[in-house]
Amino acid sequence: MTFIKFRARCCLLLLLVWTQPGYGSLEVADDRGKPVTLERAAQRIVSLAPHITELLFAVGAGEQLVGVVQYSNYPQAAKNVTRVGSYAQLDLEAITALDPELIVAWGGGNPEGQVVRLGELGFAVYINDPRRIEDVPRSLERLGRLAGRQAAGQRAAAEFRRQYTALARQYRDRPGVRVFYEIWNRPLMTVNGEHLISDVIALCGGSNVFASLPVLAPAIALEDVLAADPEVIIASGMGQQRPEWLDSWRRWPQLKAVRGENLYSIPPDIIQRHGPRILEGATQMCVALEQARAKRDAADPRAARR
Repeated sequence: MTFIKFRARCCLLLLLVWTQPGYGSLEVADDRGKPVTLERAAQRIVSLAPHITELLFAVGAGEQLVGVVQYSNYPQAAKNVTRVGSYAQLDLEAITALDPELIVAWGGGNPEGQVVRLGELGFAVYINDPRRIEDVPRSLERLGRLAGRQAAGQRAAAEFRRQYTALARQYRDRPGVRVFYEIWNRPLMTVNGEHLISDVIALCGGSNVFASLPVLAPAIALEDVLAADPEVIIASGMGQQRPEWLDSWRRWPQLKAVRGENLYSIPPDIIQRHGPRILEGATQMCVALEQARAKRDAADPRAARR
């Protein structure tokens, strides 16, 4: 073998290695615009929110996860990953012991001071903080790049956008419905217009009656709901079952939502997590609002003709 042929084969081998997942430096801007630079695609990743765990599994990086927070329960394999505290109270010692190459934090949920501390300790920290449905496929693409799963991330993002477009085409221009989304009952909490759930409501042709509030997930008073008089109330809770406190609104029969029998629930895992399953929650939201429209039209046939 001549020297030229030998050198050519070596160059080809190096090119093949560098183009494989996990090799070659890369830089990706996080949701706050801060560039996150890695020497190579991360093979040891810690997720600091359940929705981030779902995003990483969706791009095929589940086996690269070495740590997740509590309630990271989807998919099933996520239950077997080491816990590093909760999204609201991180276990910094456990995270440090795992020696991750990348930590993906939740900008809207993790304690800011603890996230900053992880960066000070020298870890690469990527902030994920989707506020609109369109942010979810972008998260899939960016996390796919960071994990060396770019093709899988692009495929997952494309499928998400396809389903999202179909929902928007079917429901976004339907007659408006005024919606109160109840996160919790004690204290009584909702979401403002900057929250992802408010974007889901808009996707379904609805309007969030508390969109103008300045806080992302504000506590409100009972009197605020009575004054807003929503046509639909949608509640979540802690589990898959309809929260028992949703029916407590029947104590105020003057509410349009009560008169119209428009008290609905959606499991929190598919509506309050900023991950791929948000479209499952959106579908349930759209169906609920469509049922409310049908009841309204049945009660007032003139409304159906307008």
